[in-house]
Amino acid sequence: RYTKKGEWVLDAFLGSGTTLIECKKLGRNGIGIDIDSQILEVAKQRASSEKGNSTLEFLNDDSSKVNLKNVLKKNNIDKVNLILYHPPYWDIIKFNDCKGNIANTKTLEEFLKSFEKIVNNTAKYLEDERYIGIVIGDIYKNSEWVPLSSHIIQLMLKKKYILKSVVVKNISETKGKQN
Repeated sequence: RYTKKGEWVLDAFLGSGTTLIECKKLGRNGIGIDIDSQILEVAKQRASSEKGNSTLEFLNDDSSKVNLKNVLKKNNIDKVNLILYHPPYWDIIKFNDCKGNIANTKTLEEFLKSFEKIVNNTAKYLEDERYIGIVIGDIYKNSEWVPLSSHIIQLMLKKKYILKSVVVKNISETKGKQN
C-alpha cells in the first residue's frame, strides 16, 4: 500500500525478519536492523527460504547509532521509501542483554528517549512525503495500564510528523492474557 515494487523499506527493529520476508514476497528491497546478532541470523535464514529477487540488507547494530549512508550508497539510493518501527513494548519481555536494547530501560521516560534517538537517527533517511509505520501496544505494569501507543503518538507529533491513521487490532482471540 505504501510502496511499489523495487522501492526500499527500512525496519529498525527487524526481530525475526517478517518485514524483509514480506519485502521479498512483494518485490520490495529492504534493510533490517537488529541489535541481537542471534535473532538477526534467524531473520536471514527465514528470508533466504522465500522466493524473490529483492535486495535485502541485514545489519547487526543499534538503530540509534547505525550509519546507514554506506548501505544506501552501496545500493545506489539516498533515501528509503517506508520506515517501520516495531519496538519492544518497553520492558515486558527481556529479549537479551545487548547494550542499547530499549527493552532494558528502567523507566518509561528512558524508553521514550531511547525510541526518540532511534527515530532521530533513522527517519532522516526517509524520502520526503513518505510514510512511517509504528506497531506498538499498550502494557500493564504494576496493575496499571501504560498507554505506550499514546506516548509514542505524542512523541511523533512533537517532532512535527502528521498522523494519518491509527489501526487498533482486535485482540479478543489472543490467548496470552486468558489466565
